[in-house]
Amino acid sequence: MQITDTIADMLTRIRNASTAKHETVDIPASNMKKAIAQILVDEGYVKSFQVIEDGKQGVIRVTLKYTGVSRTPVITGLRRVSKPGLRIYSSSEDMPKVMRGIGIAIVSTSKGVMTDKSARKENVGGEVLAFVW
Repeated sequence: MQITDTIADMLTRIRNASTAKHETVDIPASNMKKAIAQILVDEGYVKSFQVIEDGKQGVIRVTLKYTGVSRTPVITGLRRVSKPGLRIYSSSEDMPKVMRGIGIAIVSTSKGVMTDKSARKENVGGEVLAFVW
């Protein structure tokens, strides 16, 4: 089966795994997904990720993060913003704030994939990929 929007597929896999309280989730690898996973680790939304080479495309294994005894997921929401049918771009001045600064926006810029805060700091705009809170 051909997947049109691979980033939405990645976010859906993470959302479903955290709702089901799984420890890890496997995602087909790509450089864009590795960059998004690195941002999620840096911002503290997931514990870690590792790239497993399988001789073909590779797999990203994301280790999810939970808080407390009740194991509530750290990620309360994931939303794909820019879709293949409707791309959403933003300048550095108009960069969206997620949940009034509590969450992050993942942005694909000319300087690489970064959060909305670092895009504002480096004064670059780009395609708003997703919101995480």
